[in-house]
Amino acid sequence: MHSTLKPWQLCLFILAGWVNREQQELIEYLTAENKVLKEKLGKRRILLSDGQRRRLAGKGKVLGRKRLREIQTMFTPDTILRWHRQLVAKKWDYSDRRKSTVGRPRVRQVIVDLAIKLAKANSTWGYDRIQGALANVGYHITDTTVGNILKAQGIEPAPDRKRSMSWSTFLKAHWDVLAAIDFTTVEVWTKNGLSTFYLLFAMELKSRRVHFVGCTANPNEAWMKQAARELTACDDGFLNGKKRLIMDRDASFCESFRTLLADEGVEPVQLPPRSPNLNAYIERFFRSLKSECLERLIFFGERSLRNAVREFVAHYHAERNHQGLANELIDAGDETEELDGEIQTRERLGGMLRYYHRAA
Repeated sequence: MHSTLKPWQLCLFILAGWVNREQQELIEYLTAENKVLKEKLGKRRILLSDGQRRRLAGKGKVLGRKRLREIQTMFTPDTILRWHRQLVAKKWDYSDRRKSTVGRPRVRQVIVDLAIKLAKANSTWGYDRIQGALANVGYHITDTTVGNILKAQGIEPAPDRKRSMSWSTFLKAHWDVLAAIDFTTVEVWTKNGLSTFYLLFAMELKSRRVHFVGCTANPNEAWMKQAARELTACDDGFLNGKKRLIMDRDASFCESFRTLLADEGVEPVQLPPRSPNLNAYIERFFRSLKSECLERLIFFGERSLRNAVREFVAHYHAERNHQGLANELIDAGDETEELDGEIQTRERLGGMLRYYHRAA
């Protein structure tokens, strides 16, 4: 016995068939579109965000591997299902919520940094001494913890550490009796054409005061010996009171030059080969000399060179602020005390070097 469909049931069947046909056509179109896109992309990798992966993984799990292959997805069924498994695993992973209650608390980074700083600045300090210094500023840790911090940074214990001394520590330890010397060069037009001149300068490191020893096209042994005599002259030698003179291994700093210095109580300290950074203060002066003077002028003869250098040195001492000296002048004049006078300008080398001050 066959039951008769009611009109409304018949309408539902017709509507369902139409919807299924529409969905099938849509699926076929999207499948074809995906296939075309895959052909265009070739083997190029598509990078998705976590949110995009999550959306695809959720839908892909419902369809299953077989249906995913049928519709020509942009990503392989295995990739989509792998994303799904990762999402499930992440859902049940509570490791980021757990608080560790095992072991000692980690040492604060500010304490670690200070312990390292103290060890590097004080090569003879052992773990106990560093522990005490930390306690003085409110950081209480054991000497064993200090040792662990330093070992992790590759810093040796005090008995081994104190055998070596950093270059900056050496300089500061001998600040009052230490000077440096070095050459720089400049091209000068002479009657023989363009010639290279060698300019020799000495510097008192503590004050940054410089001394223009002289210039020559040929710094031979005789010239260097005369320079040594002038630098150590009893009355006004620039190295009077100095015990050590830093220099590189330039052949011009010959044995006779070094011997004359040593005879007057100035020990030559020769730097390792190719290490201009160890003579950084005078190298910094050379950079200023070149950028503010030598590279901005054309020199015709030795006399014009000497005049320009002397003007720059005077400017360097009395009119140029120095960052390494808290932005102060080396030889500050009385005008720096004036607050109310008219602002005036002092010029050197045709206005290339300027100094602004108030009238006395």
